[in-house]
Amino acid sequence: MVEQQLRGRDVVDERVLAAMERVPRELFVPDRLQPRAYEDAALPIGEGQTISQPYIVALMTDLLDPKSADTVLEVGTGSGYQAAVLAELVAKVYTIEIVEPLGRRARQVLGELGYRNVEVRVGDGYGGWPAAAPFDAIIVTAAPAAVPQPLIDQLKPGGRMVIPVGGSSEVQQLLVVEKDPDGRTTTRRTLPVRFVPLTRDRGTKQ
Repeated sequence: MVEQQLRGRDVVDERVLAAMERVPRELFVPDRLQPRAYEDAALPIGEGQTISQPYIVALMTDLLDPKSADTVLEVGTGSGYQAAVLAELVAKVYTIEIVEPLGRRARQVLGELGYRNVEVRVGDGYGGWPAAAPFDAIIVTAAPAAVPQPLIDQLKPGGRMVIPVGGSSEVQQLLVVEKDPDGRTTTRRTLPVRFVPLTRDRGTKQ
């Protein structure tokens, strides 16, 4: 997967490529789809959700620029695959999933694989994880209409957030949001993407 799909594209961090090689992607997809686990495509994981294609997982991780001592927040656990990749690279991952069956399954798989530096919570990720904040980096794997202010607030000065933004009927943009030492943020677009909407409690989408 790494040699055929990732190396030579936009992913340049060898640590990220090595992490992608180590994580068994087939364990994060339904049994019937395991033969397709390493295709460069998004795959359904149930509950109307998907596991992102390997290239997008690698690119978002690369854009996050994770460091070994970092504490990272992930909003949208899904299958747990992105959390596993991050767990290979950073000190601690906090990940939130609003769909309870997916959150429980991800917690189980991550535990079985021995990722002791990942904490999974079932809940609304729009407000982040205040008790564990601030974070060195934040990654969001579902698309809100705008960058949630609580996530900006929970990002450390000098930190970075990677997030897709845009409505389900719009062209979404993958953004990199950086907070400078004075707390000001800058945002840059990287490429158009398509993610499931970031769903809130009460069934609303923001």
